[in-house]
Amino acid sequence: MSTAVLILAAGHGSRMKSDRPKVLHHIGSVPMLWHAMQRAQMIKADKTIVVVGHGGEAVEKSAKTFDKNTDIIWQKQQKGTGHAVQQAADILKDFAGDVIILYGDTPFIRPQTLRAMQNARAAGNSVVVLGFEAKDPAKYGRLMMEGDQLDAIIEAKDCTEAQLDITFCNSGVIAAPAKTLFSLLNDMRNDNASGEFYLTDIVAIARAQGLSCTAISCEQAETQGINSRHDLATAEAAFQQSAQSAALDNGVTLTAPQSVHFAFDTDIAPDVTIEPNVFFGPGVLIQSGTTIHAFSHLEGCHIGPDCQIGPYARLRPGTTLKTAAKVGNFVEIKAADIKEGAKVNHLTYVGDAAIGAGTNIGAGTIFCNYDGANKYHIEVGNRVFIGSNSALVAPLTIKDDAFVATGSVITDNVPDAALAIARTRQINKPGLGKRLMEKAKAIKAAKTSK
Repeated sequence: MSTAVLILAAGHGSRMKSDRPKVLHHIGSVPMLWHAMQRAQMIKADKTIVVVGHGGEAVEKSAKTFDKNTDIIWQKQQKGTGHAVQQAADILKDFAGDVIILYGDTPFIRPQTLRAMQNARAAGNSVVVLGFEAKDPAKYGRLMMEGDQLDAIIEAKDCTEAQLDITFCNSGVIAAPAKTLFSLLNDMRNDNASGEFYLTDIVAIARAQGLSCTAISCEQAETQGINSRHDLATAEAAFQQSAQSAALDNGVTLTAPQSVHFAFDTDIAPDVTIEPNVFFGPGVLIQSGTTIHAFSHLEGCHIGPDCQIGPYARLRPGTTLKTAAKVGNFVEIKAADIKEGAKVNHLTYVGDAAIGAGTNIGAGTIFCNYDGANKYHIEVGNRVFIGSNSALVAPLTIKDDAFVATGSVITDNVPDAALAIARTRQINKPGLGKRLMEKAKAIKAAKTSK
């Protein structure tokens, strides 16, 4: 059965106290919206649709950044969840499969749970709702079950005293065939305490038409919604704990797990060692045998096997390290390709460059890649030695087996196997050092005596 995932992301999120749309606040270093979109990819959805409203242009840009094939539709007026889903009627009018409705501010629904909903649909139920046993059900809509059939969903504000005692609650996630879904939505009414069109009303409408409805259960933690900064902090902590546990389960050594910050797509192979206080931004892949030393910051980089990184290294987007490359402490690298066995030692900046196999970049070396307007490339060959405290001024090519003398400012290309020296010759003037120091002390003494 084909599946379309419809993600509701039109809400304002006033309790966030932010000009930024709620779904664009980050969990795991990316917008929480991306987590819901990732779930659609994980269940191999045929279509992903995001309903936008408040800050819709920014939400659309973010959604398209994650998946350029995402369809965007607008909810111009906020008239409830049922009204939001209705906005997708035209785009899905010819869709023959099922629709699963997710929420951009509910990022932790597991793909296994969505597959269970798909299985319940395949078993003949026209509407499948995701529920959970609430520890404190006060604010949640209640699922009114009769055996394995779901008769209705009652919002908490509309519940009777007896219905408030029910602890099986609604997550808001619903699956139904597209044609059935929009047919049921046409019969919605807004005669409720909020004057809104509730998506949840489709269950009672479906049952009145003799259709089969059911609910499956998941852990409450999966249904955690984000409505405030407190919720956001709690969600981030939950995400990090889950990511840390998954890394350990996958054979990664974390010497202080709680201090390592993961992004939602961090990909680390078994037998990698991560020391304390390491931060991973989006887009990091690390192969087996590598060690990331303490206080390093990595994003958008691919680290090959058996590398050594840090401590206090920063690897920025576009950085790749091949087998057994080494990056020392207080090194920053961006948009650079570091070949096998190359070493970039401490206190160095490398940007917009390629460094050949077996090359050594000495401490304090600066790749001068920016002229105030444009970036330029530096190509360093194999088995090159760059002496400490050198400045390499792009655009520049240094060929294989070349040697750059310490303290040089290199502005011209260096041929194969050449020695490049670009500094003034040292001059020693006998006795002048002592005389200058005595003069300085005399000036200081004169000032003190006044």
